[in-house]
Amino acid sequence: MRRVIALLPFVVAAACARIPEEPPRVLPPPPPPVEVQILAINDFHGNLEPPGVSIEAVSADGQTVKVSAGGVAHLAAEARTLRKGHPFTITVSAGDLIGAAPLISSLYLDEPTVAAMNLVGIEYNAVGNHEFDKGSAELTRIQTGGCAKFTMRTPCALEPFKGATFGFLAANVVRPGGTTLFPGTAIKDFGPVQVAFIGMTLKETATLVTPAGVAGLTFADEAATANAAIPALKAAGADAIVLLIHQGGRSSGGYNDKSCPDFDGDVVPILDRLDPAIDLVVSGHTHNAYICERPRAGAKPLLLTSAGKYGTLISDIRLTVDPAGSGVIAHRADNVIVRTEGPADAAVGAIVARYASAAKTQTERVVGRLSAPLNREPTASREISGGDFIADAQLAATRDRGAQMAFSNSGGVRTDINPGPGGSVTYGQIAAMQPFGNVLMMKTLTGAQLKALLEQQFDSGTNTVERPNMLLPSKGFFFAYDLSKPAGSRIVEMKLDGKAIDPAARYRVTVVNFLATGGDNFTVLKEGADTVDTGIVDVDATEAYLKADGDAPVLGRIADRTPKR
Repeated sequence: MRRVIALLPFVVAAACARIPEEPPRVLPPPPPPVEVQILAINDFHGNLEPPGVSIEAVSADGQTVKVSAGGVAHLAAEARTLRKGHPFTITVSAGDLIGAAPLISSLYLDEPTVAAMNLVGIEYNAVGNHEFDKGSAELTRIQTGGCAKFTMRTPCALEPFKGATFGFLAANVVRPGGTTLFPGTAIKDFGPVQVAFIGMTLKETATLVTPAGVAGLTFADEAATANAAIPALKAAGADAIVLLIHQGGRSSGGYNDKSCPDFDGDVVPILDRLDPAIDLVVSGHTHNAYICERPRAGAKPLLLTSAGKYGTLISDIRLTVDPAGSGVIAHRADNVIVRTEGPADAAVGAIVARYASAAKTQTERVVGRLSAPLNREPTASREISGGDFIADAQLAATRDRGAQMAFSNSGGVRTDINPGPGGSVTYGQIAAMQPFGNVLMMKTLTGAQLKALLEQQFDSGTNTVERPNMLLPSKGFFFAYDLSKPAGSRIVEMKLDGKAIDPAARYRVTVVNFLATGGDNFTVLKEGADTVDTGIVDVDATEAYLKADGDAPVLGRIADRTPKR
């Protein structure tokens, strides 16, 4: 009994003891948002040297000033400066990095542009239509390197070509087997977040380049392609999705006007169909600069940018991304002027100097004289003196083979030509005006087919009454149009050497191979008979014409008979 009683205090004490509680679990704080910097350019077009373009800007005292812009060495230096202090940064391009380039680049198949962009730090380039100017086989060489020859020019003419260290993206460029020509998407890690990139060209690319160069390729719908890529990107962990697209629009605002006034263009219907999972669209093609925020019903606004052309601007884009799963929670962007008077990257500058020196003998060689400048700006009737001149040169080069007329296309006139002392014109000037290296072709068309061809200026694919795509005729040929009339009836007069075109008669016509195979939506030319490949390169025809004292054209070959309201 004593034992039991003696133990009771201990039992009571044990019963009254409290089990210590576990300390409350302290959850780690959610990771903070991450700012990702995306530097973007578009439509560089091989402008290694400053292109002579000025950007209208506002000075510190509120005055409007023109700032000389461009030059790839300055672009590289500006990009480096903008990256400072940003651990999560990437530099991208929205197409036409190469093609339609000045002689310093085009003479060497754009190899120096790729070498320079490797040093600028480009990581992804969405293919544009001009990437296909010399065909898909040559574009593949540009990506992978090497000296295989796919064009009339000699590759690796100055030094071995290692190819692009950045990746081409081509989500909507599909081979016959269903695979894409280049990868369509890419994902990059930025610490705790991942950003996905979809890259593509405009679906009309096949009509904007020589069809033979893209034979077998399909250019799919842009919005459908982008939307189809999203599930896989999300499954791979993408916290933000960026579309790099070589299609664009226009705004009446300044280069950095965030209000984006009067915005329109072919990119708009694409934007309207995009999945709201896409956070940013970096665009191009129109050579117009803009920063736009587009509202979306039931979704976050879409940020849209374009950096104009020729490396004169660079878009500095910031996406604030939530690692916890909320995606992009803020965005902003600025178009920054690449000042020609600013710092220059020495290594990139050395590439430019090396190729400029090699090209100098060609570029400065005087090939003839002109009595007046040649312009690429259209008159009220949409006639272009530079295009008339090119057509005259092509007719002169093929007249002894039976040609009766020639046509050039407005998009083939890339620059003005302003003669030097005594009217002198250099090879560099004519090569800059026609940088494509197309070959002259001859075809036979009936008078009825000629009319159908000219009707396609206003009604074929992207050629519309609102945005005509003009053919410029050689001397002796005249046509008039009336845009108030229905499709098929807008060409109201055609004459050759003052005589009306006979619908049943047959005429020999000279055009470049780009047009001859249906480029620029001029599909009637594919119907031409008795096709002859002359082997004459377009710029060589222009040089020969100048040497023979070819005159600046007299305008008046096209007349607009549309009734004025």
